[in-house]
Amino acid sequence: MKGTEKIIAHIQADAKAQADAILAQSELQCAEIRQRYEAQAKERYGEKIRQGVKACQDSIDSVERINQMEAKKSILALKQEMVSKSFDKACTMLTALPEEQYVALLGKLAAQAAVTGDEEIVLNARDKAAVGAAVVEKANSLLPAGKLSLSAATGDFAGGLLLRRGSIEANCTIELLVELCRGDMSAQLAKVLFE
Repeated sequence: MKGTEKIIAHIQADAKAQADAILAQSELQCAEIRQRYEAQAKERYGEKIRQGVKACQDSIDSVERINQMEAKKSILALKQEMVSKSFDKACTMLTALPEEQYVALLGKLAAQAAVTGDEEIVLNARDKAAVGAAVVEKANSLLPAGKLSLSAATGDFAGGLLLRRGSIEANCTIELLVELCRGDMSAQLAKVLFE
């Protein structure tokens, strides 16, 4: 039995040595696989972090661009409102000119718009009562054969006049004159106001 025990012991020793070698080889392979996967995991983690940072930065940039556009739109709207108010103020200032200057302005407008010289001048109710006769006199003095007359009708406008002959009217209201100037002068006014 001793010989059998020796053979068994020897087989067991060889088997243990082989098992230990296989175990050592497996542990080495496991370590290599673990190291490779840890490197891949770190690389993917870094990639995900970079993607997340880029996505956040893109979102921030997008929000910033939108905010800048909104701010520019707000500023532009404010500038347009200020330009519009400036033209409204011009209307108010023109209709509030001292009487002598206002009569001269309306007389000149009527004389320039007159085609035949025998049209009717239509004023708003306030101007008709305050300066109607003076405007007709001033306009006729500027025309060689002026026969302009004051209309019995009144217009619904802030200032200026309508020159009427039958069904034909020439609109010389302050509102229209200022509006006609708006297109040409808006850029210049904006330059003065904002630069």
